[in-house]
Formats: sequence, C-alpha cells, structure tokens
Amino acid sequence: MAKIGVLIETEKDEIKKTNFGTVTAVRDGGKNEVVALLLGVDANSAQETLAAYGAQKIVQVTVDGADLFSNPDLQARALVDVIHHFALDGLIGLASARGRDVFARLSALLNVTLVSDCVGVNFDDKTVRKSHFSGKTMATIKLNSDLLLCALRPNAIEAEKAPTDSQVESYAAAAQDPGLVKILEVKKGDTRKMDLTEADVIITGGRPIDAAENYKMLDECADQLGAAVGASRAAVDAGFAPHSMQVGQTGKTVSPRLYIGCGLSGSVQHFAGMKTSKVIVAINTDKDAPIFQKSDYGIIGDMFEVVPVLTEILREQAGQ
Repeated sequence: MAKIGVLIETEKDEIKKTNFGTVTAVRDGGKNEVVALLLGVDANSAQETLAAYGAQKIVQVTVDGADLFSNPDLQARALVDVIHHFALDGLIGLASARGRDVFARLSALLNVTLVSDCVGVNFDDKTVRKSHFSGKTMATIKLNSDLLLCALRPNAIEAEKAPTDSQVESYAAAAQDPGLVKILEVKKGDTRKMDLTEADVIITGGRPIDAAENYKMLDECADQLGAAVGASRAAVDAGFAPHSMQVGQTGKTVSPRLYIGCGLSGSVQHFAGMKTSKVIVAINTDKDAPIFQKSDYGIIGDMFEVVPVLTEILREQAGQ
C-alpha cells in the first residue's frame, strides 16, 4: 500500500468540493493510504468531511511565525519537509491557479518530474493521462521518479464517498521563507460568483453576446441552474467579459457535469478547456458550426431567444 499525500485547497477556511474527486483518485479503491494536507487551516474542522471520502490521516501543516496560507514559495518549502517527514510515495493536488503555482515550485525544489492538468492517474504503474495538442489526443505518460508528483484537473475524477476512521495531527514544518516573494496586498475578486473550476454546471457566452450587459441574460439562467458563467476568448478580447471568466486553452480548464455553450463556434482552443465536460449542449444559429460535432445535444437557434425561454421554464419548474 502506497502512502499518498493530497494537498487540500480551501477558500475562506472551507474545503473546495473539487478536492473530493482528488481524494477519491488517490484512495484508488482502498489500495492507498490517503494523507490529507491542509496548509494553515484547522484540520479538526475538516476531519468529518475528508474522512467521508477516505482520508485516513488529516494533517494541519504550519510554519512557526509565518503566514503559510498566502505564500506559495513558503508552502512549497514546507511541503518538501512534509513529504520527507511522512515518507510519502506521492503528492497529488488540484491543477488550479494555486495548485499549479505551488506544485511547479515544489517540483523545482525536489528536482522531480511534475505532470499537471491530468485527468487520470494509475498508481500501480506510475502513469498519468492528460490531453495534448489542444485536446486532439490523450497521452499516457510514464513517470520514472520515486516520488509521484501530479496535479489533477478539477472535476476530472468523480468523487465517491468511502467513510473511514481518521486521525488528525498538527505538524510544524521546518521551513524558512527565503524572501523571494513578498505579499504586498491581496485583492479579492467578486466572491458572489461561483468559481468556474468548482462549478458542476457552466453556461458560456461567445462573441455573439455582443455586449457586456448581455451577460445578465446568462446570469439569470445560471441562477436557476446553480451554474457559473463563462466566456470565450473572443468575448473577452472584445471587452465583453473579464479574463477570469475565460474558458479555453488560454483561460480556465473546466470539467463540469453540464456545459452549455451559447454562440460558440467550437474552436480547438476553446474545446481544449472544456473537453472533459460530462454533457455538452450547444446553442448556435449556424447549423454547420463545429461545436455541434463536439456536443451531446444541439439547439439551432438564436441564444437571445433560446436562453430566456430556458430560464423561464426553469423558473416555472422551481415554482412547482
């Protein structure tokens, strides 16, 4: 049985639900011992939640006299000590903005190969799967290092509950801040909006949205679906939406249960960012749009007519 660490991401001291799929992947049907690592967050409050998905050990990692939560360089150095102290055979985390930052630093410090944005991992033969060439093909990559280090695409692995007994402990890592990064200010985004990488449902508007205020139409539909709202690169480049909403190769990579594309042509670059969505629905006036070849369901029509009707139907169903 391998002992694998899982770096748990939190937001406002709450565990992100995308971590549960990562824990499920690491548990590997009970083959591995799962060590959940929380950086500067109370492990006791997370015990019940993480144990429900199979984490046998939950560790609160701290560094004496330092703010571990907001310093990625210090986090990476603390994790180096944690890996050695707990004799971990691997460390897995989310390929989120935070995860990519920390894991890249960790890989450099350990001089160990890192594979990020993986959609699957096989612990028996130390291989991972990820998309290549803008999602045109899937590659299986063999890792030869003793330590398995990889970051999984959020929502790529279906979370499965596997309740187990767990123990909680605190560990003060022997790490020092090298002073290479200095946090001057932390600016929060619009916390009212759901994080695209966390969303089970996403509705995205493309270039035909035509104006920033027209995203209100998608917001209203998203409220009924419990969804997040995304944008294509063309819509972002046109100034209709901020980059934080962009889905695609140069934006965010998402894997929701349901992805609704409104006015999207279906470019390779956009598809690379949402290819692993479980169900894809396309709405487009052009019956020959490439997006229809990649979707599970297609609606040939104007999104300005289709989306309001969908929103109204959802409201009626919610009223029932």
